[in-house]
Amino acid sequence: MEFKTLKPIFKQMFNCLALSCASFSVLASVVMTEGHVRAMPDTVPNTAAYFTLENHTEKAVRLTGVSTSVAKEAQLHTIIEEQGMVKMRQVEGFDIPSHGKLILSPSGEHVMLLGLKAPLVLDQKVELQLQFNDGEQMSITLPVSKQAENTAEQEHHHHH
Repeated sequence: MEFKTLKPIFKQMFNCLALSCASFSVLASVVMTEGHVRAMPDTVPNTAAYFTLENHTEKAVRLTGVSTSVAKEAQLHTIIEEQGMVKMRQVEGFDIPSHGKLILSPSGEHVMLLGLKAPLVLDQKVELQLQFNDGEQMSITLPVSKQAENTAEQEHHHHH
């Protein structure tokens, strides 16, 4: 007797749960797994941010913009090779495939922070606002670090 009345209640609870999950923002399932902002000498007004975003949703999303209070402008850049020359090119967005990752790295796609308002210090926390093509926004906080000192990156910054 008692069991009969319990079942419909559970069913209703379950339906509510399922609904509330579905209406959550998509970005509840885009997560940053790692990242840092590159520490640069105080005389250099620009730096780069590298981070990995994982998309745990059923649809691809596109990162279309970044802003931060520590720099005048943040741009999405990719590195392309043309006639053996490696060049940086500003792009409109980075796609994050469904159940895939976007990995920003010194040798590939990354976010350039241009016109730093003050030199960044090691271990400082930098907040970036990410904008996505579906109008969603997400804030991430990255530490400033000197990581990823590979030779390609060295060359990338030294030929002025």
